[in-house]
Amino acid sequence: MATASVSFKSREDHRKQLELEEARKAGLAPAEVDEDGKEINPHIPQYMSSAPWYLNAERPSLKHQRKWKSDPNYTKAWYDRGAKIFQADRYRKGACENCGAMTHDKKSCMDRPRKLGAKWTNMHIAPDEKIETFELDYDGKRDRWNGFDPSSFARVVERFETREEVRRKYLKEQQIKKLEEQQRNPDNEGVVSDEDDDEDDLKVDEAKVDESKQMDFAKVEKRVRTTGGGSTGTVRNLRIREDTAKYLLNLDVNSSYYDPKTRSMREDPLPDADPNEKFYEGDNQNRISGQALDFKQLNIHAWEAFEKGQDVHMQAAPSQAELLFKNYKVIKEKLKSQNRDTIMEKYGNAASEETLPRELLLGQSEREVEYDRAGRIIKGQEVVLPRSKYEEDTYANNHTSVWGSWWKDHQWGYKCCKQLIRNSYCTGSAGIEAAEAAGDLMKSNIALKEATEETPEKHEEKQLATWGTEVPQDLVLDQKLLVESLKKEDQRKKEEKDERKRKYNVKWSDEVTAEDMEAYRLKRIHHDDPMKDFLH
Repeated sequence: MATASVSFKSREDHRKQLELEEARKAGLAPAEVDEDGKEINPHIPQYMSSAPWYLNAERPSLKHQRKWKSDPNYTKAWYDRGAKIFQADRYRKGACENCGAMTHDKKSCMDRPRKLGAKWTNMHIAPDEKIETFELDYDGKRDRWNGFDPSSFARVVERFETREEVRRKYLKEQQIKKLEEQQRNPDNEGVVSDEDDDEDDLKVDEAKVDESKQMDFAKVEKRVRTTGGGSTGTVRNLRIREDTAKYLLNLDVNSSYYDPKTRSMREDPLPDADPNEKFYEGDNQNRISGQALDFKQLNIHAWEAFEKGQDVHMQAAPSQAELLFKNYKVIKEKLKSQNRDTIMEKYGNAASEETLPRELLLGQSEREVEYDRAGRIIKGQEVVLPRSKYEEDTYANNHTSVWGSWWKDHQWGYKCCKQLIRNSYCTGSAGIEAAEAAGDLMKSNIALKEATEETPEKHEEKQLATWGTEVPQDLVLDQKLLVESLKKEDQRKKEEKDERKRKYNVKWSDEVTAEDMEAYRLKRIHHDDPMKDFLH
């Protein structure tokens, strides 16, 4: 039951509510009505019919189960492609300098660049495009068919029907010609050649084959009898039983891979053998030789022609695709020979014995260009290089060179002032001199600092005896220090035996002198030696 906000009910009210729900489910009581006057199904579970507490529902309703948060701003419309809104008669300020439309600038113009734009000619002003902005919802952004016009498919249907009509007309004309020939030659009525049968078979419309032929369409003519009495499918990969199988030609594990499922071995199993003695060179040999290569080129030509707009399909009309490919090769060869003849006629043939003309050798021409001493053109005109529609040779901040004309220490800069900071103001030769002076001053300061730096004094390191080292032959020990070391060793051993004699503040020194090492060796007993087991 669709309930409103939960409120406290007594036990008696709760019992009456349950009895009313059971009566509504049994059809003995009328169903509950929502805010809009619609009946609520009593069999809806309570967890679906009860509204959340934060909605503050005063009356029973099922609105919380519907899409109640729909945004009215969302739309399912799409852009009106190619729509124009206004056609101006004169050029307006701020419009595109090329075509005259107000909806874009010259850099974003998609029209052909004019020799003189609409800004100067004031003619052929292009209309303004219709610019729209839509706020799509979640489904609208992900709808792959959004903006598709179903009426555009009518062109496909119309083209198919036109082709079918031309096909029927052609077949009817061929049948009429055939009947006229039979009437002219009544003696050859019973004789039907194989070519006529082939032509009749080709003229049959494949889309309108009768039911009997459709039933036998998947029938396999070639069958092989088996020992069990049944028959297999198509015959493939058959060989003479006396021939050696391809997987037995080379028993090396690292040789060509043989796939037992498809019975194929693409690579050559014996690449080092004599080609005249081999009868099998791998399955790839069939793919790169003979008619397979021609068929591959035919497929590629059909794909490329289809992408360029021609109605060519290799599977739908193979004869048409093959005829177009033949014509393409003939035209290509003709153009190649024509291009070769044009080049030879213009530049001559180095392999021939004909001498080149004098005008071509000296590079002379009929055009006359006169210059002054400064190199400026006085008479005639040079070939003007095509300029880009983007800005070129613009120097900012008083620079005389562009950014990137100077390179130093893995950084780009301006060549005119040798600055490495982009968009900086040009300082000219004064800036170059100041930069060089600053560099020289920095180098002199570094050299002065290195010269005035004090070298640290070298302290002599004490050569201390290390544990585990052998006693050198020329070791000289101080007897007084040795006696003191022996006393220290005795004191250390007493402290090891009785830890109570160890003082609270123990001074520890990790420096071991040669006298301390000698005292340790003298006081050491045999069972303390870790290498005693290796002596016997």
